[in-house]
Amino acid sequence: MSLAPHCAIPCHVDDDDSTHLLPQSISLSSQLSLPSLRSLDSCAETLPYSLHRCIATLRAHSSYVSAIAVHGESVYSGSPDQEIRLWPCVHLDSASSSSSSTPRTDHLTSLTVAAAKSPVKSLVVAGDNLFSSHQDGKICVWQINRSERQHCKLKAVLPTQKDRFLSLLVPENYVQVRRHKKRTWVHHVDAVSSLAVSHDGALLYSVSWDRALKVWRTSDFKCMESVAGAHQDAINAVAVSRDGHVYTGSADARINVWRRGGDGGTKHSLVQTLERHRSAVNALALSADGSVLYSGACDRSVVVWEGGGGRMEATGALRGHRRAILCLAAVGRVVCSGSADRTVRVWKRGVLQKGCYWCLAVLEGHGGPIKSLTAAPVVDGGSSSSSSCLVLSGDLEGEIKVWRVSIPHPPPPPVEGIFC
Repeated sequence: MSLAPHCAIPCHVDDDDSTHLLPQSISLSSQLSLPSLRSLDSCAETLPYSLHRCIATLRAHSSYVSAIAVHGESVYSGSPDQEIRLWPCVHLDSASSSSSSTPRTDHLTSLTVAAAKSPVKSLVVAGDNLFSSHQDGKICVWQINRSERQHCKLKAVLPTQKDRFLSLLVPENYVQVRRHKKRTWVHHVDAVSSLAVSHDGALLYSVSWDRALKVWRTSDFKCMESVAGAHQDAINAVAVSRDGHVYTGSADARINVWRRGGDGGTKHSLVQTLERHRSAVNALALSADGSVLYSGACDRSVVVWEGGGGRMEATGALRGHRRAILCLAAVGRVVCSGSADRTVRVWKRGVLQKGCYWCLAVLEGHGGPIKSLTAAPVVDGGSSSSSSCLVLSGDLEGEIKVWRVSIPHPPPPPVEGIFC
């Protein structure tokens, strides 16, 4: 029987805030006074410095948007319709329309660059390779073509034929996947829910609803390691820090921290388990330096973990969403959270005050839960008072919205309804 993740999309919870709340010990206690949902919403939407605008709406998939990846000035999107689509020059189009107050939907066209054989679950770009994970337990590697109007070439399907053949020859390579069924250890036996690439691009990490974490070498796509039973339930998210620590989030409400062995080895060992959420962890995001980890779950909160080096401690929770957190994206000192409540919230981390966050924007306009999210910085011509980022959010209605969000420097003074 397939291992399906808990708390499927969307996660419906009772409107009473007494349910699915985090333990009191991990709120921001002395540093934060947590406002009510109503005061947070009204503050985030009316503050004069919270400048955000939907500058484009992209629609082409026949099903919901399950994954978004940015490559240069273009965007790749994946869907259960089994297509991977390319939106060329979205960054250039978005920057040129920054002065327009009306979202554009007419001339932003896309093309299908890859047709898979199974619904797309996740996308990640590394160099000239586009990796896609799928519902059937496979991972596809596509060669990105520099020409905007040509299809991506399928380079490999993981596990490769060589891996599958070699693993068949040794009886010890078989593992029990069901009561009366065995498969070799190189196979995922359920949907591959998330992918991540190491900072040096040498390793690809995949996690699956089969509760396994696998490590692949990107030079020849060989499966180097499989951690069976990495969690007690389906794994929904994976993130890799610059120093090589791997974080996995699961429907068992835990986040496991893994560390590579010394002497250049690729074997991973469990070094810490983070437990603060009270329901399935759906998404993870890391700050650029790896010192801050964000986790989103069906309990409607984004827990902030700080420390780095594989030793993290919960320092607070960002609240405001009314339903499950389904996706996260971090860029610079900004983290974005997408929810089943059909909104995206943009949070800014303080510079001087540790553990201080402001909700800069609440992005509204989607017709369905937000399933995929990514963000990228925008060059604003050297402005010292503010910078901008592009936020791309995909929903269950098949739309991708492109948002431009202004980020004030320094952050605004604390006011009622903002975490500080």
